[in-house]
Amino acid sequence: MPGETLATPVAVTSSTTPDQPLEVVVTAVRSDLIGTASTASEGIVADDQLSLTPAYRPGQLLETVPGLVVTSHSGEGKANQYLMRGFNLDHGTNLGTYVDGMPVNEPTNAHGQGYTDLNFMIPELATQIYYTKGPYYADEGDFSSVGSVHVAYRNVINPLLTATVGRLGFQRAFAAGSLPLGPGHLLGAVEAQHYDGPWVNPDDQRKINALVRYGDGDERDGYSLSGMFYHGEWNSTTDQPLRAITDGSIDRFGSLDPSDGGQAQRASLSGEYFKPLGDARLRLSLYLISSHLTLWNNFTHFLVDPVNGDQEAQHEDRRTIGGALSYSRVASLLGVSTEWLAGIQVRFDSIEVSHMPTKDRQLLPRLDDPQSFTESDRVRLAAGGLYLQATTHWARWFRSVLGARVDIDSGSDVGTNSGSARAALFEPKGSLIFTPSSTTELYVSGGRGFHSDDLRGVNQARNTGTVGAPLLASQSGEEIGIRQQFTPEFAATLALFNLDSQSETTYAPDVGMDNAGPGSRRRGIDLAVAYQPTRWLALHGSYSRVRARYKTPYDDGTGHVGEFVPNAPFDTGSLTAYVKDLGRWDGALEYRYLGGFPLSSDNAVKGSGYGEWNGELHYASSSGWVVGLGLYNILSVHANAAEFWYIDRLSGEPAEGVADVHVHPLEPRTVRVTLSKGF
Repeated sequence: MPGETLATPVAVTSSTTPDQPLEVVVTAVRSDLIGTASTASEGIVADDQLSLTPAYRPGQLLETVPGLVVTSHSGEGKANQYLMRGFNLDHGTNLGTYVDGMPVNEPTNAHGQGYTDLNFMIPELATQIYYTKGPYYADEGDFSSVGSVHVAYRNVINPLLTATVGRLGFQRAFAAGSLPLGPGHLLGAVEAQHYDGPWVNPDDQRKINALVRYGDGDERDGYSLSGMFYHGEWNSTTDQPLRAITDGSIDRFGSLDPSDGGQAQRASLSGEYFKPLGDARLRLSLYLISSHLTLWNNFTHFLVDPVNGDQEAQHEDRRTIGGALSYSRVASLLGVSTEWLAGIQVRFDSIEVSHMPTKDRQLLPRLDDPQSFTESDRVRLAAGGLYLQATTHWARWFRSVLGARVDIDSGSDVGTNSGSARAALFEPKGSLIFTPSSTTELYVSGGRGFHSDDLRGVNQARNTGTVGAPLLASQSGEEIGIRQQFTPEFAATLALFNLDSQSETTYAPDVGMDNAGPGSRRRGIDLAVAYQPTRWLALHGSYSRVRARYKTPYDDGTGHVGEFVPNAPFDTGSLTAYVKDLGRWDGALEYRYLGGFPLSSDNAVKGSGYGEWNGELHYASSSGWVVGLGLYNILSVHANAAEFWYIDRLSGEPAEGVADVHVHPLEPRTVRVTLSKGF
């Protein structure tokens, strides 16, 4: 849950009724955080930004967080790839993500530790995003040391029908509405989408989302109960070897194994409760999630099995139950005003997870598994965290935020990687905040956090007697920052940070999974600016520059040894212009930037990164109709959304395979037209 010290944002909240629209000044929330924030690296993204951001896919709504890049290296139905602060976060490791109070990250996932699939998220229902960066926040637990993102859902929405059609076989229909019922509002929403993409073997993504929600009030005094359902199926064009494209074996948008693809399903029941108790506040969230995932991937082609090929089925059935409770109260400590925050977070996952060889999505008999590639595990994970934090206002110009957290994880596996593990970690955290004026705030922060590791890998390392992953891998960081409101129209934040990781979660693209690697260290700078020159125009920009290195030389498996962290971007950035209420017009124009990055651990092989322009324009008629035009990759930049360096083998090549760059191209220029009717 978001930190309790935050002021209420001026964005549209869940208590806003349809006939009471709020005019939002986008930069206002940044000014509001002076006097309440504990670092320069936390913030709130207002409702207006979310509704206007030109997001090509739902997960790119998170790119409103400064410095965060959201892309894809496989089929559209698969979880996105996330990059921030010099980390290739893969599908979500080290980025704690929450939607409507529910954690999205999945530990010991069939495909990747912390797997974060946001295809169930409906963009029109998102009302604000609260984000943090760094391990400095007592109420942030697993996967949140690099950053966390909390997406809030609204309780009330005007009745709305929307239809979108676009290039490359894109179709989407959305309907939603709410009505008063008793003391609260009943909200319903349904979304259906199909998308082929530019691929020679079309993605043929088919997904449906549905939500029913009852709620009232807001995050200070209110409640909500939500039921959600998502189902998706798709084909995948994964990253392909560059030599196969260069020699004409496949098209740039082609695939060596057109039978790759996936299926996913998610159903959840969740509730949140917020209650003021005099000068105290109580917050409670509970959730129950059932999810299923199957991915068919062939990354190495004929390296393992020269007869049938190397396609594999990664499958899991998961049940998750958990919740969080926090209590905050303002009291006097030695005559000084102090806000105390205490909380507990618990979670239990029951997972049936397997990894099996397939051909054309059909299981191969064990006799055709030359490397005993088959794995089948029954995993039970329990995680709990306790935290206490004190925010003390020592003087008008100085306050401190001091906290501590204890996490205890345990798990057992009955199957291929049998065994059990248990670990506990103590995490001190703190910030000193100096406010020399009402427009300037300085921060000095430090803390310890962690990310959990896949229990299968922990057991495997112990069972084979090799140096492996800790169940809880600690991460320690420090930061100095400044938040400055230069004028009422112009605000900026600047942070200098470092983060040391006990174990770097390393993506192994040849098997499509995460492994625990050696320790790493990052040093970097984050800059975010917001400027609103007129009532109808707001500009937001961000830039991040990071130096990422392993603490010891690392062999990336291709004969290259060095201290560079593969796929860790040197820099990222964005610049977005938002136009709001310019007569009947609104829209946004965005430039998103991913800098270069090493592909091999000695930086001898490099990825190039890219820059891309996206835009959306909307016109609202007096009769309630809205016409929208979306343009994505406006300049049709010829670039790769993702690049990797690893060994695979094509038919007829040496048995040991060939090291090569593998690419997943950026989608070309795309046009989408939307017609909406409000009631």
